[in-house]
Amino acid sequence: MSLTPDDVQRIATLARLELSPAESAAMLGPLNSFFAHVASMQAVNTKGVEPLYTPLSAISEVRLRLRDDAVTERDNREANQRSAPAVDNGLFLVPKVIE
Repeated sequence: MSLTPDDVQRIATLARLELSPAESAAMLGPLNSFFAHVASMQAVNTKGVEPLYTPLSAISEVRLRLRDDAVTERDNREANQRSAPAVDNGLFLVPKVIE
């Protein structure tokens, strides 16, 4: 996958960045290099490879130290939302910013 200058400009617009044509051209090489690296990683056959939750588990057995899933704090929703300008059904209401 190779990006064009128009793609770079579109990505910048979506990220709300204002790039000059020179900056856009300068970003084209690094972005194409990044996507080439991602494509090479996707080409690696990972069938049968179990995911690791820590890199250390590749070299030795690591025991998970899990704690009980228990509520440890009380519900402060009402107190936290008291200063909000608009709340509905426990949710903060915010103005629409994207059309």
